[in-house]
This record gives sequence, C-alpha cells and structure tokens, in this order.
Amino acid sequence: MKDSGTAHAHFGWFKRRKQMKPQDITVVDAQMLNKAVGAAALGNAMEWFDFGVYGYIAVTLGQVFFPSDDAATRLIATFATFTVAFLVRPLGGMVFGPLGDRYGRQKVLAFTMIAMAIGTFSIGLIPSYAQIGLWAPLLLLLARLVQGFSTGGEYAGAATFIAEYSTDKNRGLMGSWLEFGTLAGYVAGAGIVTALQIGLSHTAMLQWGWRIPFLIAGPLGLLGVYMRSRLEETPAFQAYAEQAAQRDDEKPGWGELLRVHWRQLLKCMGLVLVFNVTDYMLLTYIPSYLTVALGYAESKGLLLIIIVMLMMMPLNVMGGYLSDKLGRRPMIIGACIALLVLSIPSVLLLQSGNDWLIFAGLMLLGLALVCFTSSMPSTLPALFYTPIRYTALSMAFNVSVSMFGGTTPLVTAWLVGHTGNLLMPAYYLMFAGVVGIVTMLTVKETACMPLRGSPPAVGSEAEVKKILQGDHPITVDSTLPPIPQE
Repeated sequence: MKDSGTAHAHFGWFKRRKQMKPQDITVVDAQMLNKAVGAAALGNAMEWFDFGVYGYIAVTLGQVFFPSDDAATRLIATFATFTVAFLVRPLGGMVFGPLGDRYGRQKVLAFTMIAMAIGTFSIGLIPSYAQIGLWAPLLLLLARLVQGFSTGGEYAGAATFIAEYSTDKNRGLMGSWLEFGTLAGYVAGAGIVTALQIGLSHTAMLQWGWRIPFLIAGPLGLLGVYMRSRLEETPAFQAYAEQAAQRDDEKPGWGELLRVHWRQLLKCMGLVLVFNVTDYMLLTYIPSYLTVALGYAESKGLLLIIIVMLMMMPLNVMGGYLSDKLGRRPMIIGACIALLVLSIPSVLLLQSGNDWLIFAGLMLLGLALVCFTSSMPSTLPALFYTPIRYTALSMAFNVSVSMFGGTTPLVTAWLVGHTGNLLMPAYYLMFAGVVGIVTMLTVKETACMPLRGSPPAVGSEAEVKKILQGDHPITVDSTLPPIPQE
C-alpha cells in the first residue's frame, strides 16, 4: 500500500473499535436530517418532473418534431433523442462528481437544478418542424443534451447527500424518500400531460398544448434552487474535509480511481442496470408500448401508470423501512427473482386489452420496481468510501444508465418493431434480473452499518455509549483494499 496520505485520499475515516473515541462518532441532529432529506427529495421531484415529461409526451413530440407517416418510426426517432441525453450523462458525472468530492455535495446539487430547469424550459420554446424545418429537432437535441449533462450529477449527488446525512439505523428509510420524490415528479409530469390530452383537442395539443409541461420547469427550477441553496453540507463530508485540509490530501486521479475501486464500480454498474432497466421500461416505455404496439388509448395508458406510481409512493417508504430491518440484499435479490418469474405474465396481461388486467400487469412490475427504488438509494452510496463517493457513484451510475437504462425505451421499441414479438419487454426485464442477482451476490450487506470511510452516525448521545461498549461492527470492510503500485 502507498503512503498514508494516499490511503486517506481514497478511504477517509478507518479505525478499529479499540482506537475509537466518543468524539469520533457523529450525532445527527434530527431536525437538520429531516430538513435535508425533505429538500433533497423535493428538489429531486422537480428534477425528474422535468426529465420525465419528455417520455410521457413522446407520441405527441414525434408528430411535432419528426415528420413521418409511420407512427413507430416517429416514436423511435423521439426515443432516440430521449436516449441521446443519457449518452452525455457520463460527461456530466465526470464533471460534477469530482466537484462534489472537492467542494461539497450541496453546491453541486444547486447547480444541477439550474441547468435542468434551463434545458427543460428551452424545449417549451422551440418552434415545430413545420415552422423551422430541421432546426427544430436539432434544437430539441441540444436542449436534451443540457438536460442529460445536468442529470449526470443529480442522482449520485442526491443519494450521497441523504446517505451521508442519515443515521446508520435509518439510512434505508431516509434514502427511500429520494425515490418518493422521483415518483412524485413523474406523477406530476404524467398528470399534467394526461390532463392536457383529455382537456385539449388533438389539434390544440399539437399546436401549443405540448409546450405547457416544459414551460412549468422555469418557476419549478427557481424554487428548487432556493431550497437546495439553503441546505447545510453533510456531516460526513464536513468531517472528511476538515481532516483532509489538515493533511493536505491529494485527490486520486481517474486512473488510480479505476485501479483501486474497479470492483465496486462494476458492482454499482450491475445494480444500476437492473434498477434502471426496470424503471425506464415501466415508467417511460410501457405507456408508448400500450399505445403504439397494442393500440391502447394513450390517455388511458398514462392514467393507469399514474395510479401505479401513486400506489408505489407509500410502498416505497415502507420498503425503505424494511430494508433497514431485513437488509438490502433480501430486498434486491427478491426483486430480481420477481422479474424472472413475473415479467412474461405481466406483459401478457398488458396485451389482454382489458383495463383491469392491464392494471394488474403494471402493478406486478411496479411491486418489483418498488423493491429497487426503496433500497438502491441507500445501497449504492454505501459501495464507496467518503473521499471518492460522489465521483465513483456518478461515474458508475451514469455509464450504466447510458448503456442500459436510458437506452431501454429505444432498444425495446426497436426490438418489438423489427421482430414483431410483443414479449420483448419481458425478455429484456428477465435479462436485467439475471444481472441483478449475479451482482448482488457479490455485494456485502450494509444495512445499519456506517458508510465506508465515515465514522458511525447515530441519533443520540445514548447511542454513542452503546456503540463504544457494544460489539456491532463499526466498518463494513475489516481491512482496507490495497492500493496497487504504478
């Protein structure tokens, strides 16, 4: 292993129990915790309202920006533009991750909110293809690139922020509010789109109605920036930053980061794959699948998705609570097994044409997804050590989302269109389930454990004494990973 300064730059806090003192243990202020989680979740809701609206109004956008007589071709073109935003996400992660590890999580999260609001608001101002021709899809592409770049720092930063603010015992519950916010943003976006489709004529929707959800992003963005700018930095980052300033630690470069943490990066990518393939399949692709592939009414499909998401929201918080009690591994492996067993029956129910059976199929997939959404926000940040958490999580999360999650609507639409096999969504989900099981079997249980590279975090002084006198592990890894010599 290299010198201790390099080790600290990678791993942060690491002590044996006999070395630990009362002042090492972080006592989390409950009021500040609730404020931080609430602001992060609400900001995340606004962020994903902006990002999710595009998927829900995809059929209309195809008619506005991509001239074609074939509905399936228009949809593929629209989802191709949707996918491009995911290709630029790793670049956003490579910029925002190191900034978050160097200057703090809170500052970066405020900036990502500004960038997302600008990108989304701009879409609402773009003239149609009929008005300016090829410039219309090009400007749409540019706005999507801005959205994707800002999102590259959003999820990793928000998950890191909540995980580092939470106590060890309730990190799953607190983290579940992040995805509660995501679902709330999706519901708001889908609800507005559905209301417009029901309340406006087809002509009015094509002429100006589609712009409304995007223009709402402006005031929402200002509110989100205000909320995030008032947050304090996480206790875990503050403690590390103070120590790093005293030691004058040098941050590891990308090459060193890959050499030391490549195993955890691969594990994170595997978990993100199954999580996001399920997420974007159900919440982004399936509404269009029902309309284009199955001929189901667009407004009815969106309405059913909204109901499923509304039911998922309280279940998500309950799942976060259970992940603290049962562990992250049972929750995530159980969801992966559910994908293997339930994907084909669920998609067959979607093909039934019966409203109630379609809802049942959506809900089965929603129950599998809620196990991911409730557990992943606490599982993924715990894979990495505090000094490199934002950078590593941004890198692994965004590369995996770009390669697999964000491409899910486009790839699945292409597979259905070119094979004619309407069960392709089920096969894709089953593939993701296999990857998730294999990955999670290599991941250590982290429920009720301190974050790697941070001291134990508790909710009261009484718990400090229990930790000092007890035998519960105070680190996930009994020894630090080696730092390879160059």
